[in-house]
Amino acid sequence: MPTKQTRRRKKPPALITAYHAHVYYAANETRGRAARLRGRVARKFPRAKLGRWHDELVGPHTQSMYQIAFPRGLLASFVPWLMLNRDSLDVLLHPETGDDYRDHTAHACWFGATLSLNVEVLRKKH
Repeated sequence: MPTKQTRRRKKPPALITAYHAHVYYAANETRGRAARLRGRVARKFPRAKLGRWHDELVGPHTQSMYQIAFPRGLLASFVPWLMLNRDSLDVLLHPETGDDYRDHTAHACWFGATLSLNVEVLRKKH
């Protein structure tokens, strides 16, 4: 029988307001592939919002990247497409629930290599 503590941990999927995919690249080596992927995403998924290029490290990310934000309604079509068309780039996919730390860790999945993140910057200050 579930305890009070395990019942409290269950979260409804409705908490997910959107998704982010972070596409990682090496500035001198794989930026061209990242640019081609970005162009294909823009053409095929116009409802996805392409974030800025971050050649300099930002937030918890320990490698250059850009973000693709997309609504819940695109999940079933965009994620399988991205899995098959990421051109060997590493991608972090996570939901947006309002808890950045858990979204980038416990709720995240990776395509390609699992890169290290500086998740301490995401911990909520109490």
